[in-house]
Amino acid sequence: MSLENHAEFKLSITKALGDQLAAALEKLTPAPLSLGNIRSLRPLPGVYQLHKGDDLAYVGKADRSLPQRIEKHYRKISGRTNISLDQMAFTCLYVDEDFGAVAPERLLINQHRGLGQVPWNYNGFGNNDPGKRRDTTEVDEGHFDHEHPIDLEYKLTELLAKWTLVDDQAPLSTLLQEVKAHLPYVFRYQASKEFDDIVVELPNPNATADETLRAIAARLPDNWQITALPGYLIMYPKVEDYPSARRYYRNAGVVDVWQQ
Repeated sequence: MSLENHAEFKLSITKALGDQLAAALEKLTPAPLSLGNIRSLRPLPGVYQLHKGDDLAYVGKADRSLPQRIEKHYRKISGRTNISLDQMAFTCLYVDEDFGAVAPERLLINQHRGLGQVPWNYNGFGNNDPGKRRDTTEVDEGHFDHEHPIDLEYKLTELLAKWTLVDDQAPLSTLLQEVKAHLPYVFRYQASKEFDDIVVELPNPNATADETLRAIAARLPDNWQITALPGYLIMYPKVEDYPSARRYYRNAGVVDVWQQ
């Protein structure tokens, strides 16, 4: 008769850390995703969670500054459709940077994915500019950009009000730089010296991104095109069709090619 006097034991320190992180976050009350709440955080590394209504939507980390990282998400969401900042809240933990080697956000992601949560992880939400090679790929259903495409009705009031107090025109080169800086989504374009000599009539101070892009496109040379993709804008000296394009801006007019 054999005795059960031995067995295998596997020590999982990472799972224990994941459990502790999740438990610590669970004790916190989500705060509305507002600039005031974000900027009240200390500029320290850590992990955070984004809540959409009652659902946990995303888990991430900040290697250097939690408020800086979370504010990027605030800006991104502010420029998207089918979602409102009023729906969003967040919690976060300051985590000693010595924990970086064990990837604390990965522990949390694994913890919550097993429960069917954090749908925004691995669906493109945390991506920055995907690069030119991705411009011609088709955005799948379920991708964040497909579910929440960029808001072309986003108002550029702060930018245009500053300018129209001084003049109702601007060099195209300068206008492109300013629009790129003020939009809450990526606007990637190819610069050209000829833009210095092109003047654009500015739209009214309450103009939207769409109205501003129309004004820009009307002054572009014939071979240039602005393309609104689900997650960002591009502008190149080539008239080309893109599988996931929503709208084309050309000097001959605007073409809508995608219906949500």
